[in-house]
Amino acid sequence: MKNYHHSVTDLWKKFTEANPEYSDCSYTAWHFCDTEDCADKLADIVMQGVKRGTTSLLLWYEQGREVLPAAGDLNVITDWDGIAKCIIKTLKVTVLPFREVGEELAFIEGEGDKSLEYWRKAHISFFTRELKDINLEFTEDLMVVFEEFEMIYRD
Repeated sequence: MKNYHHSVTDLWKKFTEANPEYSDCSYTAWHFCDTEDCADKLADIVMQGVKRGTTSLLLWYEQGREVLPAAGDLNVITDWDGIAKCIIKTLKVTVLPFREVGEELAFIEGEGDKSLEYWRKAHISFFTRELKDINLEFTEDLMVVFEEFEMIYRD
């Protein structure tokens, strides 16, 4: 068990008490984005049911930085400070080139005006910042992991 903020374990306990079928399941806790404002805003729109997906670079999974998500995974979403906000369950994971992400996936991600244009601009900016740290450049041929989820619990 990782050393999470107490709100994470408190929320998980409430969730499993209300849903005992999950009591033997494992989970991870994390926040979206690389800035406080973004992380907090995205946690809020997950809680509103607007954001039902997220995109990350396959490269991070290939390098062992993270474990590739799978259908059925459970995650506690936190704000920037690690305060638990809700629990999501992964429904589907799709790996595809960045350039092949379309309107439907952009809409599921639920950010900005939910358009593909907004999604592309926001993600190119984010991925460019992430890749700069390891001296790589963003290209639209990079493989991404699109994770669809549903919020299954909030306090």
